[in-house]
Amino acid sequence: MPSRPLVVRASLALLALLAPLVLLATPHPAGASDGPSIGADVQDLPSSSVRVVPHQRVRLDALPQLVQPGRTVADADLAAHAFVATARPASPGRRVQLQALVDGAWTVLATRRQDGRGRVELTAAAPAGGPPATYRARVMATRGLRAFNGLPVSTARWDRPTWGDEFSGTSLGPDWNHRGEELVTDSRRSCSKGDPRAVGVGGGVVRLSVLADPDATSRCRIRGRDAVRGSYAYRLNGHVGTQGRFSFRYGFAAARVRFQRLRGQHGAFWLQPAGGMYPGAPGSEIDVVEYFGDHHPQGGLATFMHRYDGLRRVSTGGWVRDPASYLHGRGDGWSRGFHVFSVEWTPRRVVFRIDGRETGRVRGRVSAERQFPILSLIAADYEIPKIREERLPQHMDVDWVRVWETGPEPALSPARRVP
Repeated sequence: MPSRPLVVRASLALLALLAPLVLLATPHPAGASDGPSIGADVQDLPSSSVRVVPHQRVRLDALPQLVQPGRTVADADLAAHAFVATARPASPGRRVQLQALVDGAWTVLATRRQDGRGRVELTAAAPAGGPPATYRARVMATRGLRAFNGLPVSTARWDRPTWGDEFSGTSLGPDWNHRGEELVTDSRRSCSKGDPRAVGVGGGVVRLSVLADPDATSRCRIRGRDAVRGSYAYRLNGHVGTQGRFSFRYGFAAARVRFQRLRGQHGAFWLQPAGGMYPGAPGSEIDVVEYFGDHHPQGGLATFMHRYDGLRRVSTGGWVRDPASYLHGRGDGWSRGFHVFSVEWTPRRVVFRIDGRETGRVRGRVSAERQFPILSLIAADYEIPKIREERLPQHMDVDWVRVWETGPEPALSPARRVP
């Protein structure tokens, strides 16, 4: 996997983000009551555990490094791990801690309160240059329910991504190819096409752009259901993927992205079946994220799944609700800073996240076909009238992409149950 030197400013920004969690640190000695696996080698611990005590249970899922908001490029190895603790019975507002085993004692990294589903989403910085840490959830006492500790988990499973790119050079790596390089007049992109001139690599990012086609000798008139009076400059799109070179089946895929500012095009990180999308195709397109520009009336962020039921195209998903709640402070924004957009894909469900926080999920009819990643900034016919040509080009920057493949088994499976 390509690598690049440590980006100091980005690292400091991440540490600043996580500082409030570290300030909560309080040691608790590890004891026999924590379960028989407490002394297990960290490499042998699962990424998911379940503990059942009388009338209660808690599950802790350690996820890959899916958390890295910030203004500048950053080393993917310094991204933080996401965790999900789910306690039953659900008691909204009940406090749950994430603890790490440090020098033989449990140290509190973060405390959060349960939502209505009994879930708590937490974050922990990856150990700097050391082995994976051991973590557990502690559910605090509330309303007649006693406090208890969950069983330990480790992030060791996610140490080595299956595939990734940090765009450390000056050109695309060999796994990437350019897509959609021909105009398709009967499509909803009749005025734009993919072109290598709309893709650049440098400064640790791949930059995907939409720009006016300098070779066009005429102008485009939009027809069909997107018809708008007038003529428009043809566009070139940054549109790359790994079709025929890399694909995977089940697991996590993540990209750290800073989107374009204006409407008139949409940036996307998405997956398509290796066998293609066409009527009758068995796979599904998984749109991990699409962004339609700042000041969009629905907030601009969307996630979708598209599949064919015979000849009929079926779509699920939609706009991300309250997207501003996933930002980090008033100065943050989808076109101002980088954020990690990810999908967890198992045989039973697809879960979408931003910096480790769930935005939505789809169950049933999940694709079982191998998928390949795509990055794009595309001007569709219905978008082109929303931007004046003189405001082009628009840009989308991708800092890194990673995939953790898990195969046909569910990505997260319960470990042991201890009464």
